[in-house]
Amino acid sequence: MTDKIEREFLGFGLGLRTKHFEYILQHQPDIDWFEILSENYMVAGGKPRYYLQAISEQYPLVMHGVSLSIGSADPLDMDYLRALKTLANDVEPKWISDHICWTGIHGINSHDLLPLPYTMETVRHVAERISRVQDFLGRQILMENVSSYLSYQDSEMDEWTFVSEVAKASDSLILLDINNVYVSARNHGFEPMDYLNRIDPARVQQFHLAGHSDYGDYVIDTHDHDVPDSVWDLYRQALVRFGAVSTMIERDANIPEFPVLEAELGIARDIATQVLSPNQLSIADLARNRGVKSCLA
Repeated sequence: MTDKIEREFLGFGLGLRTKHFEYILQHQPDIDWFEILSENYMVAGGKPRYYLQAISEQYPLVMHGVSLSIGSADPLDMDYLRALKTLANDVEPKWISDHICWTGIHGINSHDLLPLPYTMETVRHVAERISRVQDFLGRQILMENVSSYLSYQDSEMDEWTFVSEVAKASDSLILLDINNVYVSARNHGFEPMDYLNRIDPARVQQFHLAGHSDYGDYVIDTHDHDVPDSVWDLYRQALVRFGAVSTMIERDANIPEFPVLEAELGIARDIATQVLSPNQLSIADLARNRGVKSCLA
C-alpha cells in the first residue's frame, strides 16, 4: 500500500550542502527545512551521516535523488531502491523526489538528466515504473521536470502535457522546478506561463528555484549563480497559480557562505508575502514552528 502525501507546506528551505554543516549546527539559522541529495548519504555511518542525523533532529528534511533513471529502458535498479528505502527509514523525510528523465543505458550512467520523447508510449512506460517505485517504497513520490536542450521528432505533445499525464497515470506528485521551466522555455521558444497554466495545482508539492547561465541564444541550467530576476518573476506568477507551495533554492556549484544563501531565500519569503493571501501567510508562519503540518485547500 502506498501512503499518500498530505498537502503540507514546509515554508522556505535550502539544499543541504557539506560546506554548511558546521555553520548550521553552530548557528541554527532560521530556515524552515532542508533538502538532501539522497545519493550523498546512502552509505551508513561516516561524517555525512553524523551531520545528517544532528541536523535532522532540528529541521524537517526531504530527500531528492538524481539516479532513479525512471525513463530508462534498463530494469529498475533494485540495489539503488533498497538503499534509498533504507535511507528513508533512517531519515524519515517528509517526501522523496527524483526527475522525469533517463540517466543511462546498459548500466552506464551518463551523470546527466536526459529528456524523454513526449509520447503516450513514454507516459505509460514512465508511469508504470513510478508506480512500481512507489509500491516498493510504500509512499507517494514527487517527480521533477528537467531542463532540456533538444527535442524529439517523435514527440506527440508538449512538455507540460507530458508531465501532467505522467503524474496522473502514476498518481505521483510534481516537484515543479521554476528555473527549469524558464530554461526550457528559452531554449525551445514557448511561453513559460503556458507551462504553469496547464499543470494541476493539486499535484504540485514543491518548488525549486535556482540560477542558470545565459548565453543569449540558449540557456544552461548550471545551479552556480544567484536566482535571476527572470526566475523570480516566474516564481511570483507560480505563487499566484499554485498558492503556498514549499519552496527551496538549489545551489550546486560556486556555493557561497550560508548567510548569503539565507539572504537569497529571504527574497522568496518577501515575494510570497506580497503574493499570498493573509490566510496563506498565517499558514506559512505556522510552518516555521518546525514539524507543524498545514493542509491547504
